[in-house]
Amino acid sequence: MKNILVLGGTRFFGRKLVELLIADGYHVVIMTRGQSGNPFGDQVEHLIVDRLNKEELAKKVEGRTFDIVYDNICYSPNDAYAFCEIFNGKIGKLVFTSTLSTYEADGNEKNEADFDPYHYEIRMGDIADFTYGEGKRQAEAVFFKYAKFPVVAVRFPIVMGEDDYTRRLHFHVERIANGEPIGFLNMDAEMSYIQATEAAEFLKWSGMTNVEGPYNATANGKISLSNLIKLIEEATGKSAKIALVGNEEIRSPYAVPVSWYMTNDKAAKEGFQFTNLQDWLKPLVEAIARGK
Repeated sequence: MKNILVLGGTRFFGRKLVELLIADGYHVVIMTRGQSGNPFGDQVEHLIVDRLNKEELAKKVEGRTFDIVYDNICYSPNDAYAFCEIFNGKIGKLVFTSTLSTYEADGNEKNEADFDPYHYEIRMGDIADFTYGEGKRQAEAVFFKYAKFPVVAVRFPIVMGEDDYTRRLHFHVERIANGEPIGFLNMDAEMSYIQATEAAEFLKWSGMTNVEGPYNATANGKISLSNLIKLIEEATGKSAKIALVGNEEIRSPYAVPVSWYMTNDKAAKEGFQFTNLQDWLKPLVEAIARGK
């Protein structure tokens, strides 16, 4: 039976990942700061530790080994380097949750070769020293250079779900339903997305198979922001009030200047079967609209 450690496993797709691992009978250890509780009870082992405290983290896992570690909460090169120092020789594989934000938004479809972490200049620092995307780029570069275990960097686009704690899709549904304006930069910009359940399934697959290196994980297809808004208008029965400029309060969290989406061809060729965006996005929007 595999011994699996999950960092960031109590919310959203991290929680769904843990549920999948429990269902398959693995011994699952979750690591949290103890602030969000343990939704799994005695189905998991719960380690309470601040992963940003290297000494505390090292002490908590001293003498332990894990077959797979899923790290959903590493955002900086310093954290990645500390992880390598602590876990080198002690784990069989790392699955690191990365992001579409490692790619420059330039209107072109992104594949894994568009960001090469193996030859990227490393600049050490903490989370506060970088943007979200640069922090993830630096973390990837550190893992691929200093890890003495196999690493998969899973690059997700925006993850969607009814239980999304960031409430990014909810923001649009609620503002349109309430007749409130939303600010965009380019309504024609196309984006890619993935469902939380599918994200969890992909993370699990990445750990259980022999794949290594960076992998994009996104549902098949993409959608323009204008067509996304049309889906929400249909679900709410309200017309959107769109502003092409606006302050932060009304600005959409999807407000990108140009198209920003990725291909999943690499993972699909390795055997992972992705869902089709058009099959689940409308039902998800409708479910959020009903629950408002």
